[in-house]
Amino acid sequence: MTASPKKTLIPVTLLTGFLGSGKTTLLNQLVQQPEFSDALIIINEFGEMSLDHMLVAHSTENVIMEMGNGCLCCTIRGDLVKTLRDITWRFSRGGERHFSRVLIETTGLADPAPILHTLMTHPQIASRYRLDGVVTLVDACAGQHTLDQHPEAIKQAAVADVLLLSKQDLVTDQDYQLLQQRLRKINPAAPQWSVSQGEASAEKLLDLGLFSSSGKTADVERWLREEAFADTPHVDKTPSHCGHEHHHGHDHDHHHDVNRHDDHIRAFCFAIETPLTEQQLTTWLEVLMSFMGENILRVKGILNIKDQDRPLVIHGVQHIFHPPVPLPAWPTEDRRSRLVFITRDIGRETVEGALKALTGIEG
Repeated sequence: MTASPKKTLIPVTLLTGFLGSGKTTLLNQLVQQPEFSDALIIINEFGEMSLDHMLVAHSTENVIMEMGNGCLCCTIRGDLVKTLRDITWRFSRGGERHFSRVLIETTGLADPAPILHTLMTHPQIASRYRLDGVVTLVDACAGQHTLDQHPEAIKQAAVADVLLLSKQDLVTDQDYQLLQQRLRKINPAAPQWSVSQGEASAEKLLDLGLFSSSGKTADVERWLREEAFADTPHVDKTPSHCGHEHHHGHDHDHHHDVNRHDDHIRAFCFAIETPLTEQQLTTWLEVLMSFMGENILRVKGILNIKDQDRPLVIHGVQHIFHPPVPLPAWPTEDRRSRLVFITRDIGRETVEGALKALTGIEG
């Protein structure tokens, strides 16, 4: 069930965010930065007439592609596979690929999960590309209403590796802080950055995955960010099993109820002291995915597998898991299995209960 990491895979950044959040403005800024000078940009739209690609600043060093007549998350996933499969030779010079990374901008209505599934598991794509990270743009002005009305927007925030908040100048400081708190409940581990007029530093949006562009070592601690689940107040209020305690202090100067929105999102981490056998791991994950897969939005973990000297890294989105990746060595002296979950209406007690029932092991 293990697979060796491939350091030469092309990194892919997925840029998502609801309608009107400012993705096109952000793209115009990114393509002018050196880090994206040789990036290939794929823009998806929904509708018969494609317009967004006309608004993106073209340069001689950036290849801008556009895929229309459908939503990337459903009707044209086949086109996405074909595009990613073909661009390595379509955009080459002298037999050499002429781009170092890919950025995919989704339509604002897109559920990101099917796109992530394609990147993680399609045999012709997963063998050439790796997910570098999910960047989600949130409109600070309309963000609360959007999250209230559109479950897709909640999923976009839940699977993000970085959250960018636009239009901060259009809201009060108090409303901005309330939105930040809500987003931290949905996704405690995602750093939040304010962007003005689409200006964001490219370095904050790159190397968000397990492996950096250099591909030398895996940065597990940065990738898991388990301390964020322990130190940030969020929906699941049970004590952390990752060696920290939750802090539940609230700013009582606010007269608004910061918990007035229930997005049904649970974010938690826990550690497993006892090494798992491969069969125990497989059984546990198969049961979780079979019965709860649609509500398990994202899972990351580093695992101690019995009779194996090297740790195993897993990464899942809903009912699909990326093939596990063995690391050359443990990043620290901590040999416990550690996992972080972002779920919908599934608490830690359910996940841990399944583990104990199936394996006899407690988290």
